[in-house]
Amino acid sequence: MRIFLAAALLMPTPALAQDKAPAADLQGETSPAAAPPLSVDSPIEAIIADPAGKAILDAEMPTLVAHPAFEQFKSMSLRQLQPYSAGAITDEKIAAVEARLAAIDRAKN
Repeated sequence: MRIFLAAALLMPTPALAQDKAPAADLQGETSPAAAPPLSVDSPIEAIIADPAGKAILDAEMPTLVAHPAFEQFKSMSLRQLQPYSAGAITDEKIAAVEARLAAIDRAKN
């Protein structure tokens, strides 16, 4: 009996908590999850991945993406990077980027 129980415990079984497949719409296609709106709290790399977001950063902070340390701070948000920017990222620039990002989010919806 113990051998049977031990063998049963060692047998491969399906995982109990598996990821469910994305819900299909009426045509049988899967719908992508809606991306969260971009903001100054989004990672910089997420903002530049969106063409409109990259255009905003290029206009408001033209040297940001070309900065030599970009690879080291691209996962940070603008708010997180601000204290390390030696005054280059001002509250005014953050507010301008935030307003423009909100405008593109409204335009998408």
